[in-house]
Amino acid sequence: MAKSSSIISIEGSVENLTFYRKDGKNYVRRRSTMSGERIKNDPSFKRTRENMSEFGLSMNAAGLLRKSVGSLLFKAKNNKLNNRLMTHLTQIKKLDAVSVRGQRLVANGLQTPEGKAILKGFDFNETGQLSEIVFIPIQLDNATGVVTITDLITEENILAPRGASHINFQTAVLNLDFVTEEHQLTYSNVESRPLESMVPTDVTLTPTAMPVGTGIVFYLLLITFSQEINGVFYPLKNEEYSSLNILEVL
Repeated sequence: MAKSSSIISIEGSVENLTFYRKDGKNYVRRRSTMSGERIKNDPSFKRTRENMSEFGLSMNAAGLLRKSVGSLLFKAKNNKLNNRLMTHLTQIKKLDAVSVRGQRLVANGLQTPEGKAILKGFDFNETGQLSEIVFIPIQLDNATGVVTITDLITEENILAPRGASHINFQTAVLNLDFVTEEHQLTYSNVESRPLESMVPTDVTLTPTAMPVGTGIVFYLLLITFSQEINGVFYPLKNEEYSSLNILEVL
């Protein structure tokens, strides 16, 4: 792959070259002359077929996780989410010790402590990482799903974007079975706190119920910002700093 420095912007294919644009930059690469039929049947491409199969299975798992998170995801994501999530799920897939190569599954990798640890702390929004927004310990009760933040001083413990007057907290608990694709998501109350306050405050987020199912349990924390004008709270249009974090995976 090479960058195109031409003053003429071209997108598409010209002879054996493909021109495309990514992240505001122009690139050019040589088109492969390898036929799809040969990749499907040639014994020398067995490893390629296995890799392609597992990539597709991991893609399905990534899509299922995104879909299961629901509307929370639309409040805190960016255009690099898919690639970042796939990188993590590919690592988890490699921990599948029961399937043959070409059929290894994210579902099996997540049964291991190592697999769960890979997704713990994952930020769906790369530009809104929890560790760069909240600078105070967050406690999670795995049994009840209750999340608490004690003695929060927003002036000292929160890094907020310009224009925001309040920070909003909400949690969710997801039970997701990657094999059956069954999932259940429950939400907590929403707690808002004024920014630039030196008054210590406690935040308690309690899910309406714990989800049921036989899948993996994800504990999620959503942080958004809003602006108060004459007693009305408006969601901050700049969602670059919104955060959706996987606190724990069990």
